[in-house]
Amino acid sequence: VQFVESGGGLVQPGGSLTLSCTPSFALHDYTIGWFRQAPGKEREGVSCIKSNYGWTYLADSVKDRFTISRDIAKNTVYLQMNSLKPEDTAVYYCAIDLQGGPPGLVATMPSLMDYWGKGILVTVSS
Repeated sequence: VQFVESGGGLVQPGGSLTLSCTPSFALHDYTIGWFRQAPGKEREGVSCIKSNYGWTYLADSVKDRFTISRDIAKNTVYLQMNSLKPEDTAVYYCAIDLQGGPPGLVATMPSLMDYWGKGILVTVSS
């Protein structure tokens, strides 16, 4: 199982980035999530989407700024991040729950995820 994660980098506060995650297998009815881990902090769920229905979850800290979506034809999940803040700086990980659990539950329980990407660094700094 492999993930192709892309879109990270350095951006100034207030800027935007779009992260992409393409697994090596079809999305089907799995739940895919983005998690992040900042230095010295625990990994936290940012956003999740149940692939077949499009149900989504966004953490309160990003709710008005981030959007998660999927393109079934491209087998890719996106995390559009706007109005980025320095506190968004972290390594962002794509992960998948093969049981297709509810996005809101899966986001709060990283242990439910079956496979993880290697992570990509997002740095928000002036």
